[in-house]
Amino acid sequence: MKRRAWLTLGAVVLGGGGVVTYATASPSGGPEAAGQDRRPVEVYDLTLQGSAADERKLPRTETEQFSLVGVSWTGALKPLEGTAQVRTRSLETGAWGAWHDLELDAAPPEKPEAGMRGASHPLWVGPSDGVEARVAREDGTTAALPKGLEVNLVDPGVVTEAETRMSAPEPAAFVADESPSPSPEPTAPPSTVPQPPVTSRADWGADESKSPDPSEYNADVKAVFVHHTDGANDYDCAESASLVRGIYAYHTEVNKWNDVGYNFLVDKCGTVFEGRKGGIDRPVLGAHTYGFNRESAGIAVLGEYGSTAASDAALTAVARVSAWKLGQYGADPSGSVQLTAGATQKNYFGTSFTSGTAYTFKRVSAHRDGFNTQCPGDALYAQLPTVRAWAAGPVAGLKIVSLTDAAAKGSTYYTKGTPVVRWSATTPAALIKRYEVLVDGQAVAATSGAGYAKRLALATGTHTVTVRATHQSGTTTTTAPLTVVAETTAPTFTGPPTLALRTGTVNTGSVPVALRWKAADDQALRQVQLLSPATATFSAAAYLSNRTAKPGTAAAWSMRAYDYAGNYRNASATYTPVILQESAAVRTGSWSARTSSSYLGGRSYSSASKGASLTWTFTGRSAAWVVSRASSSGQAYVYVDGVKAATVDLRSATTSYRQAIWTKSWSANAKHTVKIVVVGTSGRPTVTTDGLVYLR
Repeated sequence: MKRRAWLTLGAVVLGGGGVVTYATASPSGGPEAAGQDRRPVEVYDLTLQGSAADERKLPRTETEQFSLVGVSWTGALKPLEGTAQVRTRSLETGAWGAWHDLELDAAPPEKPEAGMRGASHPLWVGPSDGVEARVAREDGTTAALPKGLEVNLVDPGVVTEAETRMSAPEPAAFVADESPSPSPEPTAPPSTVPQPPVTSRADWGADESKSPDPSEYNADVKAVFVHHTDGANDYDCAESASLVRGIYAYHTEVNKWNDVGYNFLVDKCGTVFEGRKGGIDRPVLGAHTYGFNRESAGIAVLGEYGSTAASDAALTAVARVSAWKLGQYGADPSGSVQLTAGATQKNYFGTSFTSGTAYTFKRVSAHRDGFNTQCPGDALYAQLPTVRAWAAGPVAGLKIVSLTDAAAKGSTYYTKGTPVVRWSATTPAALIKRYEVLVDGQAVAATSGAGYAKRLALATGTHTVTVRATHQSGTTTTTAPLTVVAETTAPTFTGPPTLALRTGTVNTGSVPVALRWKAADDQALRQVQLLSPATATFSAAAYLSNRTAKPGTAAAWSMRAYDYAGNYRNASATYTPVILQESAAVRTGSWSARTSSSYLGGRSYSSASKGASLTWTFTGRSAAWVVSRASSSGQAYVYVDGVKAATVDLRSATTSYRQAIWTKSWSANAKHTVKIVVVGTSGRPTVTTDGLVYLR
């Protein structure tokens, strides 16, 4: 007989004066040795109370510690047409939680045996020490509730070394029995894809005495059915082994099955647990999908996924197990298959199945596809296309995301020759065998499925660069090609940058200048930068920038031209602006001096005498005449090196001072004279000059 925990019923008064039962456990599986690190798995059965045909209840009941709860009844094939709800008291906080609906559409056994019970899905609630329950038949029905209704509590205990290290000391030591050796047949065929890591029954602490019967086997695995186990999703992944033990105990001691129903269980962190014994690489007959267990394997994701999506880690694990099991029999996880129904029934969508008739299923299907249940929940059901794609391949979403140490101009990248290519894919790394980087169609670098970047060494010239991903199934995907030009030739300047005076306002601290340059590249010029005496960045098409320079100071105007590959070249020239006051000119005719803070240097000369002149002599490459302007200002002739160069009208609607109104530039430094002659314009003969600026 299987080991059981016998309940001793007593009475305790809770708030409100009612008398209810409470449960204490006296385990028969070992001594209650206080101070031991191990604690055995225990199952407690509490009878639901009441005589009405439509309802049963369990008042608030104090219990020994448990973490998993469900409801069961007499008759493995008898459905409970109604609702079952439970609430529990937290062992840690002492607070009672909210009511939870239990899923009542768990699959029955295909071949019920004497003593097997109908049961809800078990609900993981975490460490608790109190329970309240209520069961009611479906509204509008007259059928009585099934007999033998119980609330079943499971304490998964602390039974593995890893849990012992994490657990506080608990009473009662426990040692799991050794698993009986599975029969040598059938053989385990090799798979076309690698086996994922699987936590063995011994490692999650299976008590093999709960499953004494020998394993049964199918001929093969044609499909995989995905399930969820119900219960909270906020469990810590360190608790996952406890969840698996709890489900195992529930299936064997509550349902009275000979083992856990699922072939594999997966937690939200992606850990895969061995389920039903018999060898993970063999087609073990499970008890997970009523009517279709004979040709399939069952994978259950720990948690409830009605509205909450399963984690990528869990989906990855399901995809890896599905691909591996189906790969043992040459089946494509993205394909379909004919399965023969082992029972007459309907599925969740109303499709009718007749025992002995073949029906089409996807190779990776959901529990609800084969049985009338919501399992594995709407959210996880919607994620199954992703599971199929990840399991079958090829690698999805593969793309090159960047090429560093390179720059793009349009669709072409330029580099000095050692760029780093980075890529990404939506298929998880665990399902990818390798990545290869191809240059001109030839693989030049490779990495595992966890890789995402490689540095290349490219010869000078134009190349195509792609990344190829090989799925664990062997299928390949290649990114769109990048055109990459490797080159090391620096840009060129046709000469040093040139500076010339320009029109604008002159101050004793700055004069307006125009900076010009011309740069080119053999491939693609990217930009030109001004490095000093100020900083600025210009486009490849730019050739001119209006700036200011400090008079009386020699400054190096340094520039750098970059190409898209990152090659660069510098060019520089030094210029000095000089201000010549009006007093430095040679005068003819009548000129009067004026003083004002508005004038350049605080002084200016003014004349209304026709033919009066000022002449400056300097050695430089650019000159600008600086004046004051007003509505009454007249005209002047400008002579350069004895030749009339311009007639300048100083008239302006607004009064302004220190204006460079006329400029002249030459290709090199040389000695020049600039002469200003008053025209004597009718009605406005006055010319007021602030001086001359030249650049050397």
